[in-house]
Amino acid sequence: MQSIRGKSAVGLDPATLARHIRDYQHILVDLGPGDGRFVRHVALTRPDTLAIGIDLCGENLRKISRTAPANALFLIANAYTPPPELYGLATHLTINFPWSDLLTGLLAHDARLLAGLDALGRPGARLEVRVNAGALTEAGWALPAATTVLTRGLRRAGYAVKAAPRLLESPELRAFPSTWAHRLAFGRDARALYLQGVKRAGG
Repeated sequence: MQSIRGKSAVGLDPATLARHIRDYQHILVDLGPGDGRFVRHVALTRPDTLAIGIDLCGENLRKISRTAPANALFLIANAYTPPPELYGLATHLTINFPWSDLLTGLLAHDARLLAGLDALGRPGARLEVRVNAGALTEAGWALPAATTVLTRGLRRAGYAVKAAPRLLESPELRAFPSTWAHRLAFGRDARALYLQGVKRAGG
């Protein structure tokens, strides 16, 4: 397992990670963090939280990881197969504006991705998913059908969906601490689908 901080990618052994995790009351895991802005924001505003971004592409994370606080951790790993050292630890999971393989996996109910979400969350963990409406359109999905499919996926991953999915529009996207959200807010289709679930006891 490797973590990235600025231009440096360094090995992170399980014992070191475990010691780091013990310092925090809450653990956020963000799958596909983009440039890492959201992870850094959570770390800066919630000092009791260890904010972890997981992405195979470390290059996009170099700039923000350089100035991120100590409670932000960026791991170079596959979101489909997150590090097992994190299993059962996350109190909060997020997938913000996925695209490419991550979006495809959510829509296709990829077994590895759903199993990873199930494994990461402790009972009662909150899962939030925000999906760019334009990306769904490009993938050939109408919003009602995508909402149904994504909701089923969260349930299959062990999360109870108690609140109705809803659309985020330009004002909410502008306020969200993500570079991609800001781009969407001023784009042609300034909407994102928002879903949330809570991890059921026993999966």
